[in-house]
This record gives sequence, C-alpha cells and structure tokens, in this order.
Amino acid sequence: MDIAVATRPVQPDDRVLFRRLWPRLSPDTVYRRFHAPLHGLPPEAVERLVTVDHDLREAVVALVGGEIVGVARYDRSADDPATAEFAIVVEDAWQGVGLGRQLLVELIDLAADRGVRALTATVQRDNDAVIGLIRRLLPRSTFLSDLDVFTVGSPLLRAPSRAPAVTHR
Repeated sequence: MDIAVATRPVQPDDRVLFRRLWPRLSPDTVYRRFHAPLHGLPPEAVERLVTVDHDLREAVVALVGGEIVGVARYDRSADDPATAEFAIVVEDAWQGVGLGRQLLVELIDLAADRGVRALTATVQRDNDAVIGLIRRLLPRSTFLSDLDVFTVGSPLLRAPSRAPAVTHR
C-alpha cells in the first residue's frame, strides 16, 4: 500500500501538530537539527516554528494522515535579505525515502521565487545524509569546517526542478 505525502506551507494552527511530532523524533535527530540535546519543545519554540510571514520566514511541512512528519524552513538575514539560512528535520520513520529532498526542493523553489540568492546552513560534519542532500541539490555549495560542524554556503542562481511526490510503502 502506498501512503501519499502532502506538503504545504506551515500554518499558525499547526502548533498541536508540532507538539505531537516532537516525541516521534529520536534524540539523535533532535541533536542534528537543533545542535543541542533538547529534552522538550518549549511553547515559545513552538510559537516561533509556526510564526512565519511566507517571505522573510518560511516553512514547508510534510503531512501523512494529518500528522507532520517533516519540516524545512528558511529565515532570511536581517542584514542581507537575499541570504537565508535553512534547516530541515524529518521524523525518523520517514528518513531515507526522499522526503527531505522533496521538502528542500520546495523550500529552495519558494526562496528563489522570493528573491533569495544565497542559502546557508550549519550541519554536523558526520551528518552524511544531509551533506549528501546539499551536495546533490546545491552542487555549488562550500563547506567551511568549524570544529564538529560545517558552515555551508551556496549561491541560489535558479530554482531546481520540483521533486516528485514521495510515497512510502
């Protein structure tokens, strides 16, 4: 049986869905996304995650059966709105099936459409899955090493082709 994954921009009423996603993330996934061993998601963090203006701050969620299973987001720099930092997280059960690629492609398309010309990210040096994803989707990326993380920078010259929809068997 195929399970269709729907994607859409985050909405303010996604608060409950973000709170329900948190316990489905392993400690390793939380650490890789937030670069810290967080043990809970404070209400103010949930509020920040769902508060976007769909220009300077954007987030795209993946939903299965009405539950959020992945999120990709960007925040444009206050000093240089043509540059945005991005991050992505996918629920452990949905990792490795192309969902991260689908979310990141959609986010890159939105960013490019809104005038973002450079993307940045901070990624742990041993996060091979995300590093590989960045290398495939943003092949002109640079990776500057700083202790246990890479600071990634990539020009965004054009939006990539839309990723095919993900289904999970």
